[in-house]
Amino acid sequence: MNNKHHPKTKLTLVAEAALEPRLLAELKRHRAHVWTISEIRGAFPEGERDGDWEANRTIEIKVICEPAVAEAIADAVLAKYAADYSVVMYFSAVSVLRAERY
Repeated sequence: MNNKHHPKTKLTLVAEAALEPRLLAELKRHRAHVWTISEIRGAFPEGERDGDWEANRTIEIKVICEPAVAEAIADAVLAKYAADYSVVMYFSAVSVLRAERY
């Protein structure tokens, strides 16, 4: 691997849109600096979410950060929200340029 590439972790969170402010607060609390949010539709164990009304909207948040930060965010989300909300999370290993941004 080229020395310009730096290993990081991408944490992807898929959750009910109503959680967005709380999830963003978790990211900020854990000092995650790089994230994106998209509205999505899909099927989950709790059923299909097609976003046809406000309470049925789903978001996907992708966070790129240090592995320990991704783990801490995931642990906090599991502890605080997974029991009461539809939440899916997964990790991916990624390589980034300009590591100081993460």
